[in-house]
Amino acid sequence: MDKFDQQIIKQLTLNARASVSDIARQVNLSRSAVTARIQKLENERVILGYHADIARPNHKEMIKAYLALKFDMSSSRQYCEVYAERIYQIDGVKWCHAISGETDMMLYVEVETMARLNAIRDELQQIPELRHLMTHTVLTEFFNTINHAQ
Repeated sequence: MDKFDQQIIKQLTLNARASVSDIARQVNLSRSAVTARIQKLENERVILGYHADIARPNHKEMIKAYLALKFDMSSSRQYCEVYAERIYQIDGVKWCHAISGETDMMLYVEVETMARLNAIRDELQQIPELRHLMTHTVLTEFFNTINHAQ
């Protein structure tokens, strides 16, 4: 995948309904070259589909937060694997990653109320091996190029 493919993917990520002509202008290629590259990216399963970002019925702004979890130092990696399935079941947790550094596990949460965010925190704090839980609430999202399929 070269720089043109990356630029095409970026344009499609920003607007999946962008016309081939618009993309061609943005990446400085011909329409036929862009069409061929998009077809190749689809065939190679780099592009898996095109999605609509649907507003929730009440159009309420979601509360978004990152939760940093640190487990008992004796076997923190093991705890990440043990509790990942439990965390997966918690409504509002959108992703969960085991990470390097001071934090063992990072969660991304989207909820409708602060009460729900606090309930998630309370549920996580019931994990006996959890030594530290820090919440980082998103104040402003400047851009997001990751598709958050529901």
